[in-house]
Amino acid sequence: MGYIEAIKTAVVIFPFIAFLFTLPFILHQYHKYGAIHKFRTLIIYSFILYMITIYFLVILPLPAIETVTKPEKIMNLIPFSFVDDFINKSSFIINDPNTYLKTLTSSSFYVAAFNILMTIPFGMYLRYYFKCSLKKVFFFSFCLSLFFELTQLTGLYFIYPYPYRLFDVDDLILNTLGGVLGYFIMGLVDNFLPTRDEIDRQAKEIGKTVSGLRRVVLFFLDMFIFVIFTILLSIFTKKAVYISFVVYYILIPYFKNNQTLGGMFLNVRLEFPNKRLIRLIFRSIFIFLYYFVLIYFLIIGSIFIVNYLNLNTFISFILYFLILLGIFTFYLTNIIIILKYKKIFYDKLFKTTYESTILIEEEIHDEFEGEEK
Repeated sequence: MGYIEAIKTAVVIFPFIAFLFTLPFILHQYHKYGAIHKFRTLIIYSFILYMITIYFLVILPLPAIETVTKPEKIMNLIPFSFVDDFINKSSFIINDPNTYLKTLTSSSFYVAAFNILMTIPFGMYLRYYFKCSLKKVFFFSFCLSLFFELTQLTGLYFIYPYPYRLFDVDDLILNTLGGVLGYFIMGLVDNFLPTRDEIDRQAKEIGKTVSGLRRVVLFFLDMFIFVIFTILLSIFTKKAVYISFVVYYILIPYFKNNQTLGGMFLNVRLEFPNKRLIRLIFRSIFIFLYYFVLIYFLIIGSIFIVNYLNLNTFISFILYFLILLGIFTFYLTNIIIILKYKKIFYDKLFKTTYESTILIEEEIHDEFEGEEK
């Protein structure tokens, strides 16, 4: 039952961990590959779920702190004690097949087997996706097991006054063995899966075009950098918003190949058919008015109406709620349009297209290497 509860807890916690991981993951994928490969996403998130699960299997169930007293023994440093336990405590008799099935239910067997099975996927992930050698798989499997054992030895990082589980050298041996077995098992099946290099190539091929999601991420990354830049600049001047806008959305793109700082990170640049500076200026002003100034005056206007009409608290709350709902709907609608069509009306108005630069950089690098050869 302890194993089942640990797995259930991991499944419940996973969405929250995944949510915190998603934004860095998206930024990294667009920065390095220009696209988010579905199979890579499955591998990474399944690896996160797996790591959360085995961690909870190690620490759960958590006892009440007041029930944890100083144990008589906190460490077992005698290797292969599990072999002696199996021989002496299980009902296994090699020449009696009737004892085989019963042996599987013996704690001396299933605890050792579980410690091996627990890290087999770890070795498989390391070999397949992280392209680790056998030596690295051995080393990282040992380190993972040592981390788990130290977690138990320190009483969950000294939250508990004493360890509530035994530090066991056999666990180090069995967990490391599991990782190594995972390495060899993956060697039998990895021919049926796309290689890491193939996944990378496919992602960069997809990244030749700028997806709707990539555009949305670019918009919010630019907005985040712009806000930070504005806050820092406001220390020195009251006109920080205007200066930041001109510098970030006009000057930097003009001198940096139509790329903002966010565009440089995500490998995206704007393309104009002609009159680049004029289109860049008017497009930036329009977007600033459309997404920021319009919303700002809407909020200021609603506050003025509430104060002017002297509305009661309940009506004021309803009005503010409707305004916030309207703002949310406005942004969500624009996001959905961009996600679905990869364009929005002001792209046509200013004849703007988005171009991925990641493959261009790759091609320049390849050409340079070719010339050296």
